[in-house]
Amino acid sequence: QVQLVESGGGLVQAGGSLRLSCAASGRTLMSNAMGWFRQAPGKEREFVAGISWSGGTPKYADSVLGRFTISRDNAKNTVYLQMNTLKPEDTAVYYCAASVLNIVSASSITYNYWGRGTQVTVSS
Repeated sequence: QVQLVESGGGLVQAGGSLRLSCAASGRTLMSNAMGWFRQAPGKEREFVAGISWSGGTPKYADSVLGRFTISRDNAKNTVYLQMNTLKPEDTAVYYCAASVLNIVSASSITYNYWGRGTQVTVSS
């Protein structure tokens, strides 16, 4: 079993930055793809970014490309999401997800484990 715990959310002004962390426990995820999703009030959960076990060729949603950066530290079993130039429309609960495979996908059904989420609020 895998437990994922997100941290680093909070309230920030538009144009600001936040760094989210996702710590995994229960088993090593060194060979697994990891992803970040978000869900705003009244909207469906959407893909934000994903990364393979090696960290190469990360995938991003068009809405965050150039502003967000996903990275991972396999030695610490941790995945990060650096969010810069935040906009009010980035306000959402952000979820960390892990796949049992090393497939970076924008589809939530390919991820097997989920954290409980961390709130990010961007004020205008």
